[in-house]
Amino acid sequence: MRKIESRARRQRKNWVRLDNASNIFLAAMNARDTKVYRMSAEVTETVDPELLQKALNKVYDHYLLYHSVLRRGFFWYYLEESDLKPYVQLDTNPPCEALYHFDRRELLFRVIYWKKRISIEVFHVLSDGTGAMWFFEDLLREYLSLRYPDPERVEKEYKRMYMNEDSFERHFRKKESFAKSAQSAIRTLTDMGRTAGSFAFGKKKNQSVLMPVADDNSNQKVYQVKGTYTPDTRPRIVEMEMPVKAVLSLAKEEGVSLTLYLIALFMESIRLSATDFKGNETMAVSVPVNLRQFFPSDTARNFFSTTRLEYQYKTTKENTVKEICLELKEQFDQQLTKESLEEWLTRLIAFEYHPIGRIIIRPIKDLVLKMINRQNNRNLTIAISNLGRVVFPPEIDSYIHQVYFHTIAVRPQFCAISHGDVLTISFSTPFVETALYQKFAAQLTEKGIPITVAVNKVTQEELGGDEG
Repeated sequence: MRKIESRARRQRKNWVRLDNASNIFLAAMNARDTKVYRMSAEVTETVDPELLQKALNKVYDHYLLYHSVLRRGFFWYYLEESDLKPYVQLDTNPPCEALYHFDRRELLFRVIYWKKRISIEVFHVLSDGTGAMWFFEDLLREYLSLRYPDPERVEKEYKRMYMNEDSFERHFRKKESFAKSAQSAIRTLTDMGRTAGSFAFGKKKNQSVLMPVADDNSNQKVYQVKGTYTPDTRPRIVEMEMPVKAVLSLAKEEGVSLTLYLIALFMESIRLSATDFKGNETMAVSVPVNLRQFFPSDTARNFFSTTRLEYQYKTTKENTVKEICLELKEQFDQQLTKESLEEWLTRLIAFEYHPIGRIIIRPIKDLVLKMINRQNNRNLTIAISNLGRVVFPPEIDSYIHQVYFHTIAVRPQFCAISHGDVLTISFSTPFVETALYQKFAAQLTEKGIPITVAVNKVTQEELGGDEG
């Protein structure tokens, strides 16, 4: 009888397969690239941990997705609802430490605080930046409502419906008969065989299996930034704050979006700071795209795609920021349409669900994805992520000074986010050197943009023997 009851309890547990974007994160994660990102907000007064815990308890009850732990099945990974409870922690460890360990059953996010900063760190398998920002905004609202009570404040209404939905499957999975699926699987395997060694589905030599690229004739080797690794794998974080309207004006002068303008500056910063740059290299960048702006979805899970842009430097031209901007814009506009995204993602989802792929055991899938990820890394110079402008409810906005966002990766990366009139760009890198970021700041200050810079400590000399 006990065995039957135990089995019944296990069957009642809610679980979901990982979404399409999450599968690569598990295969790609390592000590330097934990696939964890951090969002932070600086409030007007020192954080009260007891009130923060009360706020977390309330918000946590409404976000069932965040109750999940990651489990390993024979054929795939999956998220399973748990009865674990989160507890706020003092921020004393290196940023973005691993949240998932193969031998532990643990929540996939943490809430931390330090002085006036409240932060949330999230394992990317659980949620993308947009979904995590919903959770973070609600956490801040609950905390500040407790910190500054107002009897006229309206009680927050939480959205439950569809927040755990796999929107990739909803929008891009085309269900077929077994015979058609099998034929599609055979065609896919044949295509993979023809492109063995590059792990590409397209004709382009450095096309990624995980992201579409614009068609061009470039076969240049992609430039890789080199440096001295930090001694204990903690990332170097460089935070820059600047007036967002002033930088937007510079982007407008070049005829591009803020994101593309910052990418162009980043590429130029690499060229200006690199001692081994010859002048004819190709730089490539991965740019995440929030699919919610093209396909309706309220999911708090991952729902994004990634596009790849590149610029080939040549000694026969000036390689100005304007030239880089226009080249990136042409590629971006070509890829960023609903039709091209739908075509690409439908093909990618079909590959995930084809019959042969479904019966391959998980360890083999992990190995293949590791090989694909390794190839992708060779074909990228930098990565970026821009969460855009964050707007808080009026009743709490005045208590929030600024917001921050960063992640870590195996290559230099920047994350951008803005609040009010302040744009925060957080650079993260596995390397000790900072010349690259000094060049980035210099390009903006030369144009009259005031910048405030903060850099964390990563070497033993900088740390002075301290833990943090």
